[in-house]
Amino acid sequence: MPLPASIKHEKNIVFVSNIAIFLILVFGFRFLGWKGILVYAGFLALLLFTIINVWQRPRNIKDTITYQALLIGGFFMVLPFYWMFITSFKSYKEALAFPPTWWPTEFHWKNWVEAWNAPKGNIYGDPPVPLTFTRYFYVSIMVGIVTTCGSFTVSALAAYAFARMQFWGRGLFFYIIIAMMMIPGQVLLIPNYLTLAKLRWLDHYQALIIPWLASVFSIFLLRQFFITIPEDLWDAAQIDGAGRFRFLWQIVIPLSKPVIITAGIFDFLGNWNSLFWPLIVTTRPEMRTLMVGLQAFNQDAGSDFHLLMAASTFAVLPIVIMFFFLQRFFIQGIARTGLK
Repeated sequence: MPLPASIKHEKNIVFVSNIAIFLILVFGFRFLGWKGILVYAGFLALLLFTIINVWQRPRNIKDTITYQALLIGGFFMVLPFYWMFITSFKSYKEALAFPPTWWPTEFHWKNWVEAWNAPKGNIYGDPPVPLTFTRYFYVSIMVGIVTTCGSFTVSALAAYAFARMQFWGRGLFFYIIIAMMMIPGQVLLIPNYLTLAKLRWLDHYQALIIPWLASVFSIFLLRQFFITIPEDLWDAAQIDGAGRFRFLWQIVIPLSKPVIITAGIFDFLGNWNSLFWPLIVTTRPEMRTLMVGLQAFNQDAGSDFHLLMAASTFAVLPIVIMFFFLQRFFIQGIARTGLK
């Protein structure tokens, strides 16, 4: 059965536009030489995949342009990660070369081992100590998990109270908490530091965990979802003899799994990527997190960029793996939050 003329016209436009994008990329990377082909080889594969999909299932021109724009945006988002990963295998001289090389002339696999086992602790005047990234990973993972679990407990209870319980000043207190999101963290830095110093919590896990056990954003995100849960479920739970806590634990929490995972991802990422706060409240190298440990590669005499890129790959890899397995819940949590 012959295709309608409109579909044939759309297919021709899709084909020509994709070929044009490909030619632009080819000539754009022409000055990089033949090694530059590896940079856009992955993009070309995605481009061909898009062409095949559109060819098999014709879409309108608007959708086609949207997919192409997203494809180009995705390419430029992946490019820094590619650069970080590929630079981790270069020599020190090649990592600083200009114009840059998009593929190492020789793979230095020892960079990863050297970056992992390099003496650490020489951060802003600290004496060198024989620490490896194993310790930094342990501190970061332990602090991230404990903080995320604690933030979930506090945020879920607070969000449930603001969403499902009636008490005087509920709306006022909620708006005050939301207004705290507009206060820059630098304003509270000195008061928080002095408080921890008086409690003698500096250089201890308490300084890295307790200040972040409550997240205003998580409270807001969970509260917005909790208010969408039908009141009939609470009435049915009361008939079965369930109280507030049992209703929250056995009904509300299971229904809110995508939103809870989304809030947990944000909390964990915030702690994992934190640099300034751990740098302020810790002085012992064995108490510092992974992000602070990366500063060991930045010295007064210069930076070991090839080792820094290898260590940065260590730091990014767990987050990429976590997001890969939890992206479905992440998207569902964001999509469901504002629904009623």
